[in-house]
Amino acid sequence: MSKTPWFVALLFSAQVAFAQNVAVVNNKPIPKSREEAWIKQLQAQGQQDTPELRRMVREELIRREVFLQEAQKRGLADLPDVKFQIDIQRQNTLIQALMRDELKRNPVTEAQIQAEYERRKNLAGGKEYRARHILVEKEDEAKAIIERLKKGEKFEELAKQSKDPGSAARGGDLDWAGPDAYVKPFSDAMVKLEKGTFTEAPVQSPFGWHVIRLDDVRDAQFPPLAQVSAQIRESLQQQRIQSFLEELRKKANVQ
Repeated sequence: MSKTPWFVALLFSAQVAFAQNVAVVNNKPIPKSREEAWIKQLQAQGQQDTPELRRMVREELIRREVFLQEAQKRGLADLPDVKFQIDIQRQNTLIQALMRDELKRNPVTEAQIQAEYERRKNLAGGKEYRARHILVEKEDEAKAIIERLKKGEKFEELAKQSKDPGSAARGGDLDWAGPDAYVKPFSDAMVKLEKGTFTEAPVQSPFGWHVIRLDDVRDAQFPPLAQVSAQIRESLQQQRIQSFLEELRKKANVQ
């Protein structure tokens, strides 16, 4: 019975080792499984598994291994601040994995998204207002503006002196918004106006003194479900994680 030549056996074992490893850096192998894990992560981000991608991943793994070996050679892993950072990253990774697992076990359903959408839509019911304003520092300034408006001067021109630079450049225009978008003194005065009229007394808020004109009113607009579905899903997931945390906190023995 013939024996396998030693160099053939050595070549075979080297081939097996190469198949199991991406590379060997200073006698330390980088396992193929690590490359596969990287490829999987990149695919999840939308990249295609190609020979070029694998070459890039291999080079990145080698680069990291070279750096890591040098850091270990210098004893950096034993430094207190490095140990702290490693521990924090480990905690973050595990906590994020726990959150993903919890959401996988208890996913937000389409029915729940629809219910939340309807709830928000009902809350947004009512009116939206298109208003303009001129914001000044002192009450006397606001009174003077009102007198000029009564004499026929254009609101849009007077708005150029407003302290609110964003709306001043648009003639005081605040675009469409519900009353809850503004501080209470402002919204209270705005909703009492008739279309096309302005406040005949200055309105004080924490920002200064306002002169407000109401240009139009409409039923509140709400975006279609398809436009806000992802946002609602994320919000419900955050609520679910918060409830999960509160449950765990109640069960925990904290002294």
